[in-house]
Amino acid sequence: MRNELPKPAGMTRRHFLAHLATTSLAIPALGWLENMRAHADQIRKQGKSVILLWMSGGPATIDMWDMKPGAETGGEFKPISTSVPDIHISEHLPETAKIMHHLAIIRSMSTVEADHSRGTYKMHTGYRPSNSMQHPSFGALVAHQLGPKVDIDLPHFIAINTPSVGPGFLGMAYAPFVVNNPGSPIANIKPPAGIDSLRQRNRLGYLSFIERDFIRQKRGRAAQDHMDVYKKAVRLMTSDQLKAFDLSQEDERTKERYGDNSFGRGCLIARRLVEAGVAFVEVGLGGWDTHSNTFEAHRTRLQPTVDKALSALVTDLVSRGLYEKTLVVWMGEFGRTPRINQNVGRDHYARAWSVVVGGCGLAGGAVIGKTNADGTEVVDRPVDTPDLIATFCKALGIPTDLKFITPNGRPYWIVDRNAGASPIEELFS
Repeated sequence: MRNELPKPAGMTRRHFLAHLATTSLAIPALGWLENMRAHADQIRKQGKSVILLWMSGGPATIDMWDMKPGAETGGEFKPISTSVPDIHISEHLPETAKIMHHLAIIRSMSTVEADHSRGTYKMHTGYRPSNSMQHPSFGALVAHQLGPKVDIDLPHFIAINTPSVGPGFLGMAYAPFVVNNPGSPIANIKPPAGIDSLRQRNRLGYLSFIERDFIRQKRGRAAQDHMDVYKKAVRLMTSDQLKAFDLSQEDERTKERYGDNSFGRGCLIARRLVEAGVAFVEVGLGGWDTHSNTFEAHRTRLQPTVDKALSALVTDLVSRGLYEKTLVVWMGEFGRTPRINQNVGRDHYARAWSVVVGGCGLAGGAVIGKTNADGTEVVDRPVDTPDLIATFCKALGIPTDLKFITPNGRPYWIVDRNAGASPIEELFS
């Protein structure tokens, strides 16, 4: 399959939003508006979505999902039983333990890149960084492939508490819409006070005239991308679907289940966005770069935060009939060393670590791969990032051999064909 792609826009989303704020285009919505619950029924039947829980900094998965009790590298925490016999996880994940039958642990990730920037790029794109290619993030690809199947006013790639990774050669139309303060009003989405509707419409008309003139001159794709993003932004400004970001509509008990913190609120919004039909939502939780005092950070902050939000998210998706259509992924850019350093911390380690996945038809209660007794090596079923991307594609119904031609004429495959990658078939049995 071949897709001819536009040249990347020569401007950023920040430029678009800042310009939007000055033009103040508050006009009636151009798209259809629909009751959220009725629309959720449509999503259950048609659309698939992804919720990526991004653990920035590199989590010590040896202290969470692949524990080594009794080993010198085992650390301070005890394993506990879960809802699946023979699967044990950290004692600080008790709520997640109750829903382990809905999740699968890939314990044999081996990904080479142990630098934060390079690891983040690889885990988001499936490729190592290259001077000759700006690869699109998986979020942008999902928005490109699945977004058009569900016509909504909301962007189809939304990143909460994280900038994520950009759209690469796909262009600005597939860049992440970044939300930095979940639960608060979206910045730059409301017009300034004192601008009446006539002035707003006039500005829109002037802008449209200028953009059409640039497009007619065929100066490249930037003007068309600018116009497309503006149209989407105008729809969003007056859309009832903005309520997906409004947590005042949720009861206090629900908010407490997710956790009264930025990550918990982000996960609750992610659930609401998936209900509204958004194709890809990424929610970030930082603080995992624990070169020192790793056990204190995990015990008091990191693991309890994940435990509440992840368990509440999965439980709600299941109860609302959305889990079979929603791929949930928990991962960071790499793991951390089995060896505990002199500062009671763990350092960067990409040779052997874990990722957790669930939903979208994947087998729950499964463990893929194995590390050795001290967690230093993968000894069964090694999985690299392209294998993971291929697995995601298969779960979402995106062809793993999907090919694009970039604006400069280079071929690009959604799954790196030079890596010998293939989906993790055990997750589909």
